[in-house]
Amino acid sequence: MGELSQLPNIGKVVEAQLNEVGIYTYEQLKETGSKQAWLKIKAVDESACIHRLLALEGAVRNIKKSQLPEEVKADLREFYQSAK
Repeated sequence: MGELSQLPNIGKVVEAQLNEVGIYTYEQLKETGSKQAWLKIKAVDESACIHRLLALEGAVRNIKKSQLPEEVKADLREFYQSAK
């Protein structure tokens, strides 16, 4: 396991997907942002769901996805629906 799996919400599978799309560090993830990182993962894994998007945003903020503010969750849900 690498650096990314040390972040909240990021396990081995998501870390491997992030690596597959060229994201290897927290700084790269933060710079890319959760939405763009999710879109990159979605391009290689059609099953990427809203939970993965929320998990990525939580990782960027270094918190569990359940701790994301409601307005952030709402924004991400709207983005997810438009990107499906």
